[in-house]
Amino acid sequence: MTDDANAPWLIVGLGNPGPEYAANRHNIGFMVADLLADRIRGSFKRAGKAQAQVVEGRMGPPGPASRRVVLAKPMSYMNLSGGPVTALRDFYKVPTANIVAIHDELDIDYGVLRLKIGGGDNGHNGLKSMTKSMGAEYHRVRCGIGRPPGRMQVADFVLKDFSSTERKDLDWFVDRAADSVECLVAEGLERAQSAYNS
Repeated sequence: MTDDANAPWLIVGLGNPGPEYAANRHNIGFMVADLLADRIRGSFKRAGKAQAQVVEGRMGPPGPASRRVVLAKPMSYMNLSGGPVTALRDFYKVPTANIVAIHDELDIDYGVLRLKIGGGDNGHNGLKSMTKSMGAEYHRVRCGIGRPPGRMQVADFVLKDFSSTERKDLDWFVDRAADSVECLVAEGLERAQSAYNS
């Protein structure tokens, strides 16, 4: 599939479904997707046969420059994200280059964003599943959560809620990540990297 100027964008917040995971570090992708849904005045609904919730709308300046977007939250668990994302890609006919994965990133300090296209999964099971299903050439909005303290296991760290100190800046961080997605869709990767790769 080629990158068509009129093709929709598929913006995927990665996380785990269920209230027990809602405030986990691993669920920052869901948090950003929820904010983006609010901004386009949509609410998530089950997506037909795909194991996901979606919101359809438009992003960017009003008029012909706005872009059609599908916001998605896979309702599989994180390590099975590739199946639902691939099903949505095929259903909405989205070029892989128009897919954006929003996810937590251990190797970046808390509160720092990095945008890129392609690359490895860095041990992130959601990205690993997506890449296995459809290749690596999709965009990533990497939301830094930092490394676990002391000897805490990575799995324990990502499945814990943000600390009280982190929560003071969490709304700002999620807001900035949502801004970066809007910039990426409206103005392209280079402009978004220049503005948000802090």
